[in-house]
Amino acid sequence: MIGIISDIHGNYAALSAVLNLLDKEGVSDIYCLGDVAGYYCQINECCEVLRQRGILSLMGNHDLYLVRGEDCPRSRSANVCLAYQRKMITKENLEWLATFPSRFEVGGIQMVHGGWNDPYDEYVSPSCGYFSSVQGSVFASGHTHVQCLWEKDGKTYCNPGSVGQPRDGDPRASYAIWNGVSFMLRRTEYDVRWVQADMAKAGFDPHYYENLARGTRIGGKVDGP
Repeated sequence: MIGIISDIHGNYAALSAVLNLLDKEGVSDIYCLGDVAGYYCQINECCEVLRQRGILSLMGNHDLYLVRGEDCPRSRSANVCLAYQRKMITKENLEWLATFPSRFEVGGIQMVHGGWNDPYDEYVSPSCGYFSSVQGSVFASGHTHVQCLWEKDGKTYCNPGSVGQPRDGDPRASYAIWNGVSFMLRRTEYDVRWVQADMAKAGFDPHYYENLARGTRIGGKVDGP
């Protein structure tokens, strides 16, 4: 079995809870579908535990913004958080983020952060039409922050949802497990107050972290399911 995580976004409190459960599940390996960076202030803690454990990660759009020194083209809130992370991230962790690939294949699963037309910033809505032109039969991507499991016409797609910022109205950290035949979606509660307290100490207004208790975007928008 392998664990699949995505969209950690600097939330070490959530990541710790998920990694502890994956260890109890006895998975052989863990893969991250991208966006270690962005939004929350525990960026170095997230990078360091993933590095120490040898967890491979894909390049997400927020990782790319941080590595390239670019802003997100559609979110002022995201850019405020990225500016903070640029000041705080260590040189070693930033260099590690820069090594992330745009896609990989693991045990027959085709993995990207966004989608197969744009690996960084495409929001996939699975359908037979979409996957008919994509080589392979088993797929996994993140980016939407909404858990999804879709199967049809010999194609299987999984979005494990977001570890660090779920947007489907359920504040529990989300992830998935692949047992070699099928995906299993998982959720777990974690100490939201931990990351919220760290955000407050870092000088962030509650606007940037109060959403974590509700499972929404910053600002309160619910995206699914």
